[in-house]
Order: sequence, then structure tokens, then C-alpha cells
Amino acid sequence: MQRISASVSPEGSLEVLSQMEVRTLLDTSARGLYRLFRSCALAVLNSGSHTDDAREIFNTYRDFGINLMQRNQGIKLRLENAPAAAFVDGKMIQGIREHLFAVLRDIIYTHNEIQGDPTLDLSKSEHMTSAVFHILRNARVLRPSVDPNIVVCWGGHSIGREEYDYTKEVGYQFGLRGLDVCTGCGPGAMKGPMKGATIGHAKQRIAGGRYLGLTEPGIIASEPPNPIVNELVILPDIEKRLEAFVRIGHGVVIFPGGVGTTEELLYLLGILMHPDNAGHPFPVVLTGPVESADYFEAVDAYVGSTLGPDAQGLYEIIIGDPVAVAQAMKAAMSRVKTFRQDGRDAFYFNWQLRIEKDFQEPFMPTHEAMAGLTLRRDQAPHMLAANLRRVFSGIVAGNVKEHGIRAVEENGPFEIRAEADMAAAMDDLLQRFVSQRRMKLEGEYTPCYTLVG
Repeated sequence: MQRISASVSPEGSLEVLSQMEVRTLLDTSARGLYRLFRSCALAVLNSGSHTDDAREIFNTYRDFGINLMQRNQGIKLRLENAPAAAFVDGKMIQGIREHLFAVLRDIIYTHNEIQGDPTLDLSKSEHMTSAVFHILRNARVLRPSVDPNIVVCWGGHSIGREEYDYTKEVGYQFGLRGLDVCTGCGPGAMKGPMKGATIGHAKQRIAGGRYLGLTEPGIIASEPPNPIVNELVILPDIEKRLEAFVRIGHGVVIFPGGVGTTEELLYLLGILMHPDNAGHPFPVVLTGPVESADYFEAVDAYVGSTLGPDAQGLYEIIIGDPVAVAQAMKAAMSRVKTFRQDGRDAFYFNWQLRIEKDFQEPFMPTHEAMAGLTLRRDQAPHMLAANLRRVFSGIVAGNVKEHGIRAVEENGPFEIRAEADMAAAMDDLLQRFVSQRRMKLEGEYTPCYTLVG
């Protein structure tokens, strides 16, 4: 593959660093940030890749290097053997350039101001929420005095053409109604709504359309940010990324996807099922083209068989009607606005929503942790949702994350223990994902898990 070496100056995100920050960033020891910075930077430069295997990407670009040059005028990055697709006629694409320095900004800020702040106790729920708030504020994505209009779109990076075109049409209808889009920033169902919204915004002469992308280091390589994203934020882990979605979003639309999308749905349902969040207006729509009706039937059946009808009542399923989806979201914004005003809550960050530690604490999917998850019905439904979310998070890691792939190769598939009927329901759902090729972009899928009922 063609490589390019070049020097790049920052664009808006982070122009200057202290000498200590430079030394910390370039520290290649086990405690240093260089490996994290290099891997995230490579993922950004590899936008448009046709593989979701993080280790394959890192192996392909083993000779990629990135160095930070400190000058009196500010900083500059020197790239060696970078993916040529990030450049046009030898000059880096502007959107990718912005993303590259967003990576630098967020990694430095998280290290210094979040992990390095002795007043933040990340074992406490309110402190974890504050950490999410501070990261988003530092990235300048929290905008006061703007009415609710951000629709979070979740869905798979590995989807077919009909589903992708449908996500674009939904995004287009959002844009026509002045709604902004926030996604996981990758390809597929994360890119489509943004691409459609750009046309809708253009037709309405909306110059400041927002296309927010939220990611985290563990997933950024397999789902590299698409260049449409004009506000990129790298959260430190999947749990803070998920919390950021529900704190800044005013509604969620879920397109067809795989285990990652199911993880997101279970996370959201678990939060909304908490008794303290009863009556909290948070519109959720599951949608796709007519060809995806079976997919949503399977997901809905899985939710019903595990979490029950109360969970099913928290979302609406709309098949094959992008206009109805956009109208539902637009209508819900007024309810969200009234609720926030009555509760004296901010429009730009949902402080009122109760999110417990079980949804915030980072889950490391080791073999021991996966086997030890409590997948029984003798617990509160929102707690069962939290544990089910962890199962799917572990499968995501085993499918596409570098550490998860390595753990499965070394120790075999993750063992998942559940009540017999719950294991059967999960097996049925996962087998459907495999047959519909929703587990992996390329090649045959080898399960990273075994189910024990």
C-alpha cells in the first residue's frame, strides 16, 4: 500500500503544548502515551479502510511513525509512512487533519486533567459523569442557548447497500428539519445519516450543521472516523463514550447493526428502566428498510424474552419510512425541551438522567470476567440489562479489538453462562447476526464465545 511522509500543523484543536506534555506524549515506555497516541492517529489516517480487524491494520502499517516537533511558534506533527488515502495531491484532507489534532487534544486532556486530577475520584458515579462533562466541554461540543436538536444514531459498520442508503435518507430527512446528527463516527450506519444530513442542511441553507462523532481508543481502529464528522471527541473508554451519547443527545435512532449496536441498545434500555428515570422523555426509534424487518423482529423478541414488555415499551419500531422517523424525532424535541425547562436542566447536557456505577465502570472483558457475569432474572431488570450489555461488549472486543482478539487466540473463546432460556435467546440472536454477515466486514466469522445454559 502506498505511504506518504509529511509534516502537519494543527487546525483549531490544540496549537501549543508544554515541554512536559511533549515529553509525556513521546514517552515510549509502558507507562507512556506514545503507543495510545500512535494507534489512534493511525486509525484516523486510515479512514475509509475496508477491514475492521484492528490488529490487521496495525500490522499493515507497522512502519508508521509519528513524532511531535515543538517549535517557538507552536507544535507540528511529523508523519512517516502514513496511509496515502489521507492525502490529496500530497496535502492532508482537511477533515482528517482536524481529526488528527482532536486525537492529540483529547489524549492530552484526559491524561492531565482527568486521570491526573486528584480531586476527581473515578470510582464515584458523579465524578465519572463530571469527567465526561469536562472532556466534552474541553472539546467545545457543549453549546448553551441552543434548543434540543441532536439525534444520536446507532447502527452497524457492516451493513448492506439497502440499509446504508436508508440511513442516508433518514439523515436527509433530519437535515431538512434542522436536526443535527451524532454517531459513533465510523462507516456504515454511522456515516450514512451524516451524509444525508449534509444535503438536507444544504437545501435549507443551514451553514452550521453539526456532525458529532464520539469514539474511544479501543474501537477507533476498527471504526475509523469518517471525514464528514466535524466535531470529533475521543472518550477514554466505551462506558464514558456511551454516557456521552445519552448526556448530549436528545433522542436516539437505532439502525440495523450487530453486537455493538445491541450493546448500545441494552445500555440505553437499562438506564431508562431505572425507577428514577421513569417518565423521563427520551425518544428511541428502531428503524430500517423493509428488507431489515426480520432483523428488528429478532432484536425486539430478544429484548422481550430477557428484559420483558416494559423494556419493549421504551422504543418505537418504524420500518421503511424515513419521513415518519424524522417527524417522530422532531415532534419529540418539544417534549424534551419542556421537560428540561421544568427541571431547570441544561439543553446541552442531560444532568437529570440517573446513570448508576454499573453502567459507568469500565468493563474489561477477560475470560474470568465474562464467565462471572450474572445472567439470571433474580435481579432488577435494569441491572440485568447492565450485565447483558457487558456480554455484548465482550463479544465486540473478541471480534474487533486488538486486546480481545489476542485474548481469544491465547485462551480460547469467552465462556458465557446464563439461564437456559436466556442462553437460547442470545444464541438465536447471535446466529442471525452471523447469517446476516453483521459480525465482521470481511471473511468468514469465527465465534469468539461459547454459550453455556
